[in-house]
Amino acid sequence: MRPLPTGIYTPLPCFFRENEDIDIEAFQSHVKFIASAGTIPVVSGSMGEAIHLNREEKKTIIRSARVALDEVNLQDVPIIAGAGGASTRESIQLCKHAAKAGADYVMIIPPGYYAGALLADTSSIKKFFVDIAEASPLPVIIYNFPAVSGGVDMDSDLIVQIIQSSANICGVKLTCANVGKLTRIMAQVSTPEFQSAFPRSSATPFRAIDGFIDFLLPSISVGSAGAISGLPNIAPKSCVKLWNLCQDSGSSKQATELQNLIALADGVALKIGIAGMKKLLHRHFGYGDRPRLPLLPMDDQVADATLSSLHLKALLDLEATL
Repeated sequence: MRPLPTGIYTPLPCFFRENEDIDIEAFQSHVKFIASAGTIPVVSGSMGEAIHLNREEKKTIIRSARVALDEVNLQDVPIIAGAGGASTRESIQLCKHAAKAGADYVMIIPPGYYAGALLADTSSIKKFFVDIAEASPLPVIIYNFPAVSGGVDMDSDLIVQIIQSSANICGVKLTCANVGKLTRIMAQVSTPEFQSAFPRSSATPFRAIDGFIDFLLPSISVGSAGAISGLPNIAPKSCVKLWNLCQDSGSSKQATELQNLIALADGVALKIGIAGMKKLLHRHFGYGDRPRLPLLPMDDQVADATLSSLHLKALLDLEATL
């Protein structure tokens, strides 16, 4: 099993041709770009428009990512694949398909369609994750992202209960910007007593990963294992540099300065969404800029105004020097 590393993870967009077929060549080119810079690929997630992909397409991009990594001698780099479905049954099937396609870990988000019923009895959320983890051939990362899951925002108590209930839960991604929640989770799961009572099935220690890179520096002090952020799609070396500076106590001033720059640029990236990130990548690399309908591409005039942000330009200028 490839270990689940600490560091920077990149949620990859899924690039489409004019007819909305997946552009495998563009996708593989981008996998090589972000992985060669030292980041870990996350496929078939929110940034990858997983909700717009059918099962065969999800398997195709996992296989394509593995081929791309192997072609640039990055055989040790793992692939994390989104595998959350609308039901427990579908999610388990997606986990099994991801394993066969070559993924190393799966990331599961709670289904949001019946969010009201789930929130009315949160034991249903716990059972959803535990049932999937127990049936999945791959280790499971809990994905807490209330903005795209009908407002389901799991608190630290519920997340710890899920971790306790299945040894196949290997991590959590917190796209809720809650450093306190991350602190409370790691304060419990990182103790020798917890690890002895609730050992993991994976040899990799439990990972708590930021869902935003704009608070990476402060979160590392309380146990964050890294960040999964859209920003490394365009500036992977700068994001890896921030991670490395955060590991060196003698570089706190440099780390703070770079964190500030990245946080300001990330503020722009968060506003432009999938369509804006695709437009930005289109202008830099020539990839297709279209999301799948009903999402529309970013208007060029809007892009001219938004993508010319001084904060974004400053980050891209730094990236060009690395």
